[in-house]
Amino acid sequence: MVDLAKMETEKQNPNTMNLDRMSVKEALVVMNKEDKKVAEAIEEVIPEIEEAVQVIIRQLKKGGRLIYTGAGTSGRLGVLDAAECPPTFGTPKEQVIGLIAGGKRAFTEAIEGSEDSLEKGKEDLINLGLNENDVVVGLAASGRTPYVIGGLTYANERNVPTIAVACNKNSEIGQVASIAIEASPGPEVLTGSTRLKAGSTQKMILNMLSTISMVGIGKVYKNLMVDVQPTNKKLISRAENIVMKATDVDRETAKQKLEESDGKVKVAIIMILLDVDKETAVKKLEESEGHIRKAL
Repeated sequence: MVDLAKMETEKQNPNTMNLDRMSVKEALVVMNKEDKKVAEAIEEVIPEIEEAVQVIIRQLKKGGRLIYTGAGTSGRLGVLDAAECPPTFGTPKEQVIGLIAGGKRAFTEAIEGSEDSLEKGKEDLINLGLNENDVVVGLAASGRTPYVIGGLTYANERNVPTIAVACNKNSEIGQVASIAIEASPGPEVLTGSTRLKAGSTQKMILNMLSTISMVGIGKVYKNLMVDVQPTNKKLISRAENIVMKATDVDRETAKQKLEESDGKVKVAIIMILLDVDKETAVKKLEESEGHIRKAL
């Protein structure tokens, strides 16, 4: 077991030893300077993130699921990323899943001791019916959370690809997973408060994993989210704007084609660009595995 006090995420930051004596502006400036280290830390692990994205794309194309598992802040970030995939990319709610130690209640309040169970990390994946088409991403700022280790270990036993995202080098979860993404932004402004730089680091890595994986399975055309679900006024307007940008038509035409396509942005775009009916557009997309460029 690694000594917690020796981890980068637990060390005192020499730049904030007098945090309680700083003016508000001084504290904000030093926080901002420390936050700049997050992107730099992530830049160093782009090769590992690339490898992870390739695996996620492969598993999603097989019909598998992207499953995040974590505790505390890390778990909440995984749940958040999973929750944002259906409205952004039109994914079924069961395609990207966030598991958090302690269950749903742990998203809004601390569940003491929930992260300390290896067995619970395994049990939650068993309850999902984990299979070889899935991919499991274990999230732990410290890199030592038992709940995450238990989940990753079980996934390995089931021959499911595993990815670890930690904010300490040579982490325990990194040793368990087949791919270790270990981006260390250094000690926190507030010692041990990993909701700060470590949380930002994990959030940015999750942005990369999910967004670029969705690009890889055809959820994006140019830089437009063409599988957005128009479920409210804002998203209906966004869907219209996407069709307009992708095809150079006016808003009335975009509205008309979206109505004809039952609100399916991709279908509307193909209908306009290829001047075909809905049925033909749907067939074109099926043949191209959902990629608009291939369909064109």
